[in-house]
Amino acid sequence: MMGMLLSANAQWVLFSTLILGMASGMIGCLAYWKRQSLMSDALSHAALPGVVIGFWLIGTKNMPVMIAGAAISALLGALMIQWIRSSSRIKEDTAMGMILSVFFGFGIMMLTIVNRFAGGNQSGLDSFIFGQAASMVRKDVYMMMVLAAIVILVVSIAFKEWKLFLFDPDFARGLGLSRRFMDGIYLAVLVMVIVIGIQAVGVILMAALLIVPAVSARYWTHSFKWMVILSAIFGGGSGVIGTLVSTMGVGWPTGPFIVLASSVLFVVSLVFGMEKGLLTKAMQIQLQKRELRYASIEASGAKGPQRGGEVG
Repeated sequence: MMGMLLSANAQWVLFSTLILGMASGMIGCLAYWKRQSLMSDALSHAALPGVVIGFWLIGTKNMPVMIAGAAISALLGALMIQWIRSSSRIKEDTAMGMILSVFFGFGIMMLTIVNRFAGGNQSGLDSFIFGQAASMVRKDVYMMMVLAAIVILVVSIAFKEWKLFLFDPDFARGLGLSRRFMDGIYLAVLVMVIVIGIQAVGVILMAALLIVPAVSARYWTHSFKWMVILSAIFGGGSGVIGTLVSTMGVGWPTGPFIVLASSVLFVVSLVFGMEKGLLTKAMQIQLQKRELRYASIEASGAKGPQRGGEVG
């Protein structure tokens, strides 16, 4: 394992999953407060047809073309969700479930067809389902790092605007902040994180890397700023730990181990979180019961002498 980590390619892959996890955690916080956690799941599944069609058009594994195809496919899925919601009485979560199933089913069908072509079964397209960071070459890693860095900068630079957009949209509109523009930026960065992460984590598990770190961070703080920071730390840490574990075996997919590491952090947050953790809540309940007990004892002690004086 140490020999593999000493190689330059392994170090680049490790750093790419770190920055990918950080970007995913930050965007996941936006999705969490917009109550659109299922949107990330729908768009990650909707990106699969674009990946396969991009490979089919070029005939070789060209990452820029396949990422562009994934972005177009995911954006098309998002537009169809908005169209279904606005033109019918179908709720948003139902529309997301429909698009998720249809696009992913179409992607699996296209993947089966392409794999039957000459050289298709050796294209490595199957790795986009569960992720395989080890299959990335240096050029893929550079592209992932640059796009993830752009996402982190977009969230960091416009942090105040995001806060207004999420928590007080009416006040933001009064200040001249366009809701349509912010929705467009949000959708763009969400799609960007998804399409750059599907090779490492996979289309099925990419949603977990967006959702779980944000939910875990929520158990530690009520501050939106610290939630974003903690979510980035949890996401980046999950990426690093999952990548390290996946290097211990031959052919172990990276995505499931990243999600497993993220799940472990969630369990720790669920139990030990300083704001909403189960242990913290139990201690607060015990403290409140103790205070109520002391208050009742003091109240009964204060009333006792008064009653005795009146009788006498």
